[in-house]
Amino acid sequence: MHSINRKHNGLFAGRHAFTLIELLLVLVIISVLAAIVVPKLAGRGEDAKKKAAAASLHSIKTALNMFESDNSRFPTTEEGLRALAERPGNATNWRAVLEAKDVQADPWGNPWVYRYPGSQNPDGFDLYSTGPDGREGNDDIYP
Repeated sequence: MHSINRKHNGLFAGRHAFTLIELLLVLVIISVLAAIVVPKLAGRGEDAKKKAAAASLHSIKTALNMFESDNSRFPTTEEGLRALAERPGNATNWRAVLEAKDVQADPWGNPWVYRYPGSQNPDGFDLYSTGPDGREGNDDIYP
């Protein structure tokens, strides 16, 4: 039987571990890659929230139009978007068109802005999200 001695096996001959220089070089390469990749991925989460807000606003707008079709009116500002999930007192042909969780808050946890009649759309309603900063007028998102 022939035994293999690792110390004298060509590739590993005389090597027992990585040197400090090799480890530092690997850390520098990983740091450079992280510096390039992380900023590109960091903005993706915010973009995804903006797209989710726009999609939710389209669903809510459709639900408002369904409510208007059933009841011959839009929910008042006081009734708010809750009227799409919970029966308002004077809606005669009311049907739930959304779940309560869908009308409570945008992806940043801020309430949706709904006004009827609208200040921007006096013949209809205003509907939008105040966006990531939660303040009207800066980066609002519309359906």
